[in-house]
Amino acid sequence: MALSDPALNRLAELFGISTEFWDWKGNRVDVTRETVVRVLAALGVDAATPQAAAEAVRVQADRPWRRALPPVVVMRAGGASRVDVHVEDGRPARLRVRLEDGRLRELTQIDNWEPARLVDGRMVGEASFELPADLPLGYHRIQLVSDELRAETTLVVSPPFLGFPRSMGDRRVWGYAVQLYSVRSADSWGIGDFYDLGALAGWSASQQYADYVLTNPVHAAEPVEPLEPSPYLPTSRLFVNPMYIRPEAVAEYALLDETDRTRVEDAKAELAGRLRGAERIERGICWSLKRRVLRIIWAAGRDDHRQMMFEAYRRREGRMLRDYAIWAALTQELGRDWRLWPAEYQRPTSPQVDAFRAEHADEVDFQCWMQWIASVQAGRAQQTALDAGMSVGIITDMAVGVSAAGADAWMMRDVYAEGVSVGAPPDAYNQLGQDWGQPPWRPDRLEDLAYAPFRTMVRNCLRHAGGMRMDHIIGMFRLWWVPAGCGPREGTYVRYDHEALIGIIALEAYRAQAMVIGEDLGTVEPWVREYLAGRGILGTSVLWFEEEDGLPRAMESWREYTMASVNTHDLPPTAGYLDKSHVRLRHELGLLTESLEAEERAADEEQERWMSYLRDAGALDGSVADETEAKVLGLYRMLTRTPSRVLNVTLVDAVGEQRIQNQPGTTDEYPNWRVPLGGPDGRPLLLEELYAMERPMRLAAVLNGFARAPAPWARDPLVESRPVGRRG
Repeated sequence: MALSDPALNRLAELFGISTEFWDWKGNRVDVTRETVVRVLAALGVDAATPQAAAEAVRVQADRPWRRALPPVVVMRAGGASRVDVHVEDGRPARLRVRLEDGRLRELTQIDNWEPARLVDGRMVGEASFELPADLPLGYHRIQLVSDELRAETTLVVSPPFLGFPRSMGDRRVWGYAVQLYSVRSADSWGIGDFYDLGALAGWSASQQYADYVLTNPVHAAEPVEPLEPSPYLPTSRLFVNPMYIRPEAVAEYALLDETDRTRVEDAKAELAGRLRGAERIERGICWSLKRRVLRIIWAAGRDDHRQMMFEAYRRREGRMLRDYAIWAALTQELGRDWRLWPAEYQRPTSPQVDAFRAEHADEVDFQCWMQWIASVQAGRAQQTALDAGMSVGIITDMAVGVSAAGADAWMMRDVYAEGVSVGAPPDAYNQLGQDWGQPPWRPDRLEDLAYAPFRTMVRNCLRHAGGMRMDHIIGMFRLWWVPAGCGPREGTYVRYDHEALIGIIALEAYRAQAMVIGEDLGTVEPWVREYLAGRGILGTSVLWFEEEDGLPRAMESWREYTMASVNTHDLPPTAGYLDKSHVRLRHELGLLTESLEAEERAADEEQERWMSYLRDAGALDGSVADETEAKVLGLYRMLTRTPSRVLNVTLVDAVGEQRIQNQPGTTDEYPNWRVPLGGPDGRPLLLEELYAMERPMRLAAVLNGFARAPAPWARDPLVESRPVGRRG
């Protein structure tokens, strides 16, 4: 018991709030009373005094007994479960399940010796019913039938194990990780887009036998400039960033008249002029001109069948799409932060918001249309990947949270906790801790809503993808909540119902025939990785972090259910890492906790450990002239000797780039998320230039197990099976 007040301790337990935790050094840390009280306040609970805490305990303990049925029940297929019913003591009750297909299944009552209790002046009894093991996967309805009482709740039956999509078979696969905005072609609008993504997938599949492309989150950003550079701080995780639309690939573009076509060409020429000499990605300039062109295409109209498809999309997306579009329109009128809007516009259900929608119907429709076009083009990129021979296709990235000023927080204000933000406790890499400035989901409200917003978010993310990477999947188990005005050290963990969240992820991925990769780096409770593996969800293994007792971990001891890579987007490309450019950059930015000499010495020692390991394993190829490239190839060659079923190659490593995309601990001190893809000399590369480069082919050859890369067309697929590193 970390707190002196027993009631406050009990209240923290009921809401999953940690009163103590173990830090990265293995020391137990007690959470302060003030932190617990403030976190409870963010959950709408007054615990400021012992009396208030005691009353809150009583209310929370009675809460399940005030409902006939729980707000949601989540179970695994193949294993029986139970559901508790609360009715007036002595009243008979009958329970059944209405399956998704409309069939009814009667449930059998089982023993329950829990005594009745007095709740709100009446005696309430509890009865239990068995949920049979043979219930099919899906979202069903539990129905209570009793005298003068009818109630329903959601039943989620999830697969006990997800694993790999059938399209993978028993093969190992590899693919590229890319920051899509940085991968530009000659015809894109100054920023990588969905058309470029399809082209990249087609090249890497047909020429290199890659099976997937992992892209950064493509969630919705601000509708107008200035745009947040980080794709990990979106305004909404429900919708897509229309910045990734290729205007010329919109069907209606081909039907523009000469006047409109000239306006589009003029806008592209203006963009080229404004970007001439630019050394970084200029999102604001690119989006302002692309948005102008998209509005021209929108205004030109659609033929009947395209209009019907658009309307079908709107019906399918429903209220959420409408509210998102209203938010985007309001943002252009009232500013980027809805918390600063007049009070009457701070809730989507207000009469004033409804009146605004009617007055700005064209803008709202335009925002809906852009979401439809973005969805269509994302789907086309996935189909291109599959048509090129990929077994998985596009793997999309799910950000850990959203901006507090953005669309999701406005649309679902009561589902996000106010007065706190998500972060991380101190660890070896961030000894002051982290505050990401994102509002966390409220676990209690998610449960009350049967996880509907979460289900929609996951489903939308997987709609046009063969896989999903979940940033900080540890957040499905617990999140570090930091009260407003406090430092990250003054936060605490709040637990989530991981069985429900992971169950929903597994069900949605199973239905999409997609794999799920969890980014499980950082401070992780040991049992969590075992749990995820047991559910068939992959972890993440980064070579530089795979050490035991100060030495490289034996490659054969790596996990099978993991995406194995040499680096991540938060580390410099491998060529830069080997050159220690990250150490010098952190020194220049004042981020080092030790002297430059000490940090460089530590980096040298780390590299020597790995280079010695590579030499002993015979992984370094002396025939490669460039020493840095030889080391990069050797590191990736070691990945092929692990049992890991999914291998990941950053595109920056394939082209020899040295600059990091994101330097943690900085905002504008370094151009985070604004570095265009470049070669070893830092010169920006266009996508078309990649096609002729030998360096990516040599790296692909390592991943495919070849000594050198032959011309793809020289191999007869009917004679020689694809050598993608089969186990054994």
